[in-house]
Amino acid sequence: MSRKKAVKGKGSSNTPSSSPSSDKEKGKKVPTQSNGVVHPSRPSLSNSGEFYDIAFKVMLVGDSGVGKTCLLVRFKDGAFLAGSFISTVGIDFRQVMFVSPLERFRSVTHAYYRDAHALLLLYDVTNKASFDNIQAWLTEIHEFTQQNVVIMLLGNKADSTHERIVKREEGEKLAKDFGVPFMETSAKSGLNVELAFTAVAKELKHREMKEPNEPKFQLQEYVNKEMKGVGCCRS
Repeated sequence: MSRKKAVKGKGSSNTPSSSPSSDKEKGKKVPTQSNGVVHPSRPSLSNSGEFYDIAFKVMLVGDSGVGKTCLLVRFKDGAFLAGSFISTVGIDFRQVMFVSPLERFRSVTHAYYRDAHALLLLYDVTNKASFDNIQAWLTEIHEFTQQNVVIMLLGNKADSTHERIVKREEGEKLAKDFGVPFMETSAKSGLNVELAFTAVAKELKHREMKEPNEPKFQLQEYVNKEMKGVGCCRS
């Protein structure tokens, strides 16, 4: 997964207006699709001149105010988005989507779950309720997503040491109980933000391009190794 625009995954019904042969005659590159992943011949998706080989839909999920938008902006722009909170839902943003749990958005978010390839599930380490609600989020995720969706649990706002309520050990135990990888992040300081997206991208890429006899990519082992190498303070 690279930081490019969103592409439609499974369930997409877009039909090109011209046949592949006519597109070739015009010199256009025609994408092919497999398992919900678009494989274009390295076209540019916008005027930015950016290219990609494979693309996946990744969603940021969690209670309102846990920092989904800030985490995404930190990853994309390397900046911290300070200011007032605005509820967001299903917003395409360089192929990453963030979801609010507000009740009026429920029917919309369920539709987005179905063709997501990965989910970053966030709670706020300064907000116990957001942590307690993780089980409900996981129940909903398992109900509406693909069976092999990649899930990573993130304890966000780890920079708020004086306001912390949820201990790191609690997050680790919860992740272990549900069999999902875990790390703490901070959109404000940049702690582990790049690593979270990179780790998920490596897992998705490995699944898509894995050779028959190639060993399975161990996402949590990769995360632990990377954090150990930089003293748990990767930014």
